Amino acid sequence: MEKKTAILIADDHPLFRAGLRQAIEQDREMHVVGEASDGTEVSAMIEETAPDVVVLDIGMPRMSGLEVARMLRQKKVSVAIVILTNYKDEEMFNEAMDAGVQGYVLKDMAAADIREAIRTVTMGRYYISPAVSDYLVGRSKRAAKLLDEKPSLATLTPAERRVLAMIAQNKTSKEIADELNVSYKTIETHRANIAAKLNIRGSHSLLKFAIENKSALLSK
Repeated sequence: MEKKTAILIADDHPLFRAGLRQAIEQDREMHVVGEASDGTEVSAMIEETAPDVVVLDIGMPRMSGLEVARMLRQKKVSVAIVILTNYKDEEMFNEAMDAGVQGYVLKDMAAADIREAIRTVTMGRYYISPAVSDYLVGRSKRAAKLLDEKPSLATLTPAERRVLAMIAQNKTSKEIADELNVSYKTIETHRANIAAKLNIRGSHSLLKFAIENKSALLSK
């Protein structure tokens, strides 16, 4: 028998979770393997249930969906992440994308969109609720514009691009070194090489450039 897609739901409203489970399990190829009532439960439940997809409410108490997403990506947990949100603003959308989310579903459209979102992210693609899909286009345009303005970005090595993206998240060299499991000196060398290639003088100027272009850098 073909394996069903395993899904973990995290939302602090029991009635919403029940409705979401019902909507998901209308697809016979999907199975909800667990439910968490707040973000702090998610990590342990992922270890217990080994889901393919975790569906996170963005506004949970104690630990928000975005904080959970960042934690899972930092720990390199192999699970697709779908965020449920009431927010239609671009800033929140960009925060979710920057956190490594693959699905962005508006809660008022969840019953209609959630199964398609799960199918899409399990194939390694992104799913964005149609009402906010223009924001993804905006990110792509900013990335293309930045590359036009700074063509030397294309000369960065994959390691340098990764370090620059982490600088854009306002991480220190020590934090980056710890996360990438390399030495502090290696990160400082990367920073110097990035600054030289982009013709940016000084660590403060590099940080300013990275933060100002965070959305474009993290969408690449």
